[in-house]
Amino acid sequence: MDVPGPERRLAAVLAADMVGYSRLMEVDETGTLARLKTHRIELIDPAIAKNRGRIIKTTGDGMLVEFHSVADAVLCAAEIQRRMARRNADVSPARWIQFRIGINLGDVIVEENDIFGDGVNVAARLEMLAEPGGICVSGAVRDQVGQRLDDIAFEDLGEQSVKNISRPIRVFQVRLEPAATTGREGAKDAAVTTTIAKKPSIAVLPLVNMSGDPEQEFFADGLTEDIITELSRFRDLLVISRNSTFVHKGKAVKVQEVAREFGVDYVLEGSVRKVGDRIRVTVQLIDAETDRHVWAERYDRKLEDIFAIQDEMTCAIVATLPGRVEAATHDRAKRKPTDNMAAYECVLTARVRHHRSSREDNAEAQRLLDRALALDPNYAHAHAWKACVLGQTWIYEWCADRDATFQQVAAELEIALALDDNDSDVHRILAALNLTRDDHDQAAYHQERALALNPNYDLVVVQQGELLTWLGRPEEGIDWIKKAMRLNPYHPERFWNHLGRACYCAEKYAEAAEAFSRITRPDHTHHAFLAATFARMGNAVAATAHAAEVLKREPKFSVAVYLATQHYKREVDRRRHEAGLLSAGLPA
Repeated sequence: MDVPGPERRLAAVLAADMVGYSRLMEVDETGTLARLKTHRIELIDPAIAKNRGRIIKTTGDGMLVEFHSVADAVLCAAEIQRRMARRNADVSPARWIQFRIGINLGDVIVEENDIFGDGVNVAARLEMLAEPGGICVSGAVRDQVGQRLDDIAFEDLGEQSVKNISRPIRVFQVRLEPAATTGREGAKDAAVTTTIAKKPSIAVLPLVNMSGDPEQEFFADGLTEDIITELSRFRDLLVISRNSTFVHKGKAVKVQEVAREFGVDYVLEGSVRKVGDRIRVTVQLIDAETDRHVWAERYDRKLEDIFAIQDEMTCAIVATLPGRVEAATHDRAKRKPTDNMAAYECVLTARVRHHRSSREDNAEAQRLLDRALALDPNYAHAHAWKACVLGQTWIYEWCADRDATFQQVAAELEIALALDDNDSDVHRILAALNLTRDDHDQAAYHQERALALNPNYDLVVVQQGELLTWLGRPEEGIDWIKKAMRLNPYHPERFWNHLGRACYCAEKYAEAAEAFSRITRPDHTHHAFLAATFARMGNAVAATAHAAEVLKREPKFSVAVYLATQHYKREVDRRRHEAGLLSAGLPA
């Protein structure tokens, strides 16, 4: 009796692998796994299912998929790579998640739920030849597909010798033309980018502490932040935020690489040495394209001249850049810095502590701000930052009495406003405070003042987008939030939350889902928005899964209680949000 041999069949095999998996895992294991899982749930697995593929096996950073149709395999790969490119568009290149994909048509051996053989081996070798974000296919795939697929072209890479395959393989690289469905969006994004790119742009690297005293690190960091703030006041200059440039603190960097990373024309670098009541600041402005010094200066003054140094420095920089960006309008006289240098140093250190966002650093920041106000009770900026630091304790529930803390925040802001009506942080925090009270008119007034005083401050810019969304103008809000992301490429993850909400309100549900998927550690509110978003998209499976996550993390969740914390001005926006949450199956 003849024993039947193994089952064989012709199959289209797709092999995919994540680029730089080990490096990303070493830098941020939890975040990388969370983002990869999100991409699987929301993009990769649905694309495979839509194109009638079957996942054969997965590894930590790759997968093997079988398709009955070569065209389905190519369409699936194209969709994954196009959408992953969009997901990476606003992320620092160092954090990109990209895939290489190889596709082959050939004989496979079927054993239970697995496949083996030459067809699989060739697909794996093609994947290794692909560029990050790219697709390579065999000649057999190219011949089968021909010219049948719109927006997809093939580039002949010739015959390639690959590992463990005795014969050469004819390889084609897939060229993804712009998808017709995203043409208008792409044109709009390009227009926005072009508009932004017309401005001279600059990144300020952290000043190097030359004092030999580790305690002076806070002073050097605070002074860097002050320079960034002063430069940000010029409307015709794009200034990268401190959160982004500070990732390079303490590292040897090449100016041209920094400029490429942030997409800027100029880089400012320098050092600071503080000894007793004297300070020496050395700075140099570098043209990133030519790597040539445009301007350099050394300031050797008494510490009490620090504000004059900042004024001279910023005016020299903006007068040097193309267009002489309104340097003549720069006037510190309207703002009221302190005459007490010890108080100024306390505020510098407190701001750096605040940015670390830990309970211990918050407590230390409060102590320093109390010290600053004891030294100078009329220091408006110290009152403003005390309100900001207390607001952080209120948000993270690091305070014993939230109601009392909220009242204290309001009281500090009232004092700061009375002392100095020209401090952008005062108006920024007042806008947020009034929004919490659902006083949209007062929020809009203070937001407008903050934006006028500091139009390049990423926290003010993103808050403008957030406020416009609450006011029922989400399309405008999206543009402002994207501008904030350009100002701060290493922006906090909450920026994605603001963008997701704006897209949801604008009924751009796919874009909303994409924005929320960028959050590496989503809480129950993010899952609630994702549940509502997928419900509006008609994806019941994903909506139900995210709704289950909401109830797992917050068993007492109810739509009515949750919506009471939202600040929509228009009832139609509140109803849209409510409808999505209820459609996802969340309890009323």
